[in-house]
Amino acid sequence: QVQLVESGGGLVQAGGSLRLSCAASGRIFSINAMGWYRQAPGKQREWVARIFIGGSTNYADSVKGRFTISRDNAKNLVYLQMNNLKPEDTAVYYCNADRVKRDYYSAYENYWGQGTQVTVSS
Repeated sequence: QVQLVESGGGLVQAGGSLRLSCAASGRIFSINAMGWYRQAPGKQREWVARIFIGGSTNYADSVKGRFTISRDNAKNLVYLQMNNLKPEDTAVYYCNADRVKRDYYSAYENYWGQGTQVTVSS
């Protein structure tokens, strides 16, 4: 099994910053893409950002220019730097590891973390 553990959430005022971290552990051969999703109360989970093993990144329009995703492939870590936070960014943020191989011959798997709460006050 592979475990994902997020950290770094909290309460911040609008305009402030937070940095989320996610550590993947277990038997891991490779992780093709790591990303962040979020779910606000009463809403569906939505994609926020993704970074591929080669370093290319994608962002949702709602966070483009404010959030930056990065990763440390050697340590299986992914970060989300969130700047200029807005009240509408309030949500539980989930880390995702996609197309995970536990060894060279294994099938691709997908894993989720437990989530970390981010609350932005106005």
